[in-house]
Amino acid sequence: MKIGVLDVDSKIPNLALMKVSHYHKERGDSVGWYSPLWKSTYDKVYASTVFEYSDKSMLDPKEMMIGGTGWDYKTELPLEIDKSFPDYSLYGYPHNIGFTMRGCRFRCKFCVVPQKEGKPYEENTIDEIWRQRRSDFVVLLDNDFFGNPSWDKRIDEIIKHKLKVCFSQGLNIRIITEEQATALASVEFRNLKGKYKQVHFAWDQFSKGTEKLIDQGLNRCWDAGITPRQMAFFVLVGFNTTPEEDMYRVQKLASYGCDPYVMPYNKEDPYQKKFARWVNRKEIFKTTPWEFYKRSRHNRKPKNHADLFDG
Repeated sequence: MKIGVLDVDSKIPNLALMKVSHYHKERGDSVGWYSPLWKSTYDKVYASTVFEYSDKSMLDPKEMMIGGTGWDYKTELPLEIDKSFPDYSLYGYPHNIGFTMRGCRFRCKFCVVPQKEGKPYEENTIDEIWRQRRSDFVVLLDNDFFGNPSWDKRIDEIIKHKLKVCFSQGLNIRIITEEQATALASVEFRNLKGKYKQVHFAWDQFSKGTEKLIDQGLNRCWDAGITPRQMAFFVLVGFNTTPEEDMYRVQKLASYGCDPYVMPYNKEDPYQKKFARWVNRKEIFKTTPWEFYKRSRHNRKPKNHADLFDG
């Protein structure tokens, strides 16, 4: 059989498609990236889309098996494929990707994880994820790592094997305990590319109660030895916060020395899109006031400082 795979919008290698590739290659099938020019030649096509806003014009549910949160979060891989190991050669990816747990302890209205996966439960050990032993880097896709009933065992594995780890989906700083902060500080956490010692958290909503919990979590992490410059924050905007509340969160985190990263709830909204670009381009965020930047005529990356201004 000739199998085509289509990755619409993944930011990192798509775990589901890598499992599809491994499953079919084990059965002697040929697997390659889907091309519409050769669509009549495929015996089966698998497609995945992660984000709702992505262009789905190439997707054809009559001809493809389509999954991913951006299509239908209830769609699941057949069990025999889901149990397969990932085929990293599909992307030429040298490291390791996987879940130690699924689900989440919370039911945030902007997130589909609780509906898709339910309450937290164990998925894999670090040993099971760490397939490419030549690499000492593991990217975890867990949505709630410390919600895993066996998070302490997973930490022990990371330390035992002297691995670097990326908690790619962020950790919940509102409820991080002293024990968990100490455990986090004991591992070699890294950013998604593995180059910097950085760990991601989130400040998704604004309220005095939430702010208090985040301040407490920050202090626990600092007491454990994690420095502000090692802490990055996903900051959701456009869901139920005002521009003033968005600015307050970003500026407060920056004043601590943390790295805010804005996530627009609606990428088509001009304010959310422009605010995200301003904050996330650090060379602009650190040098150009928002009042100047938001009046700029273009959303492209400016060639020089003067391009940020009207006239």
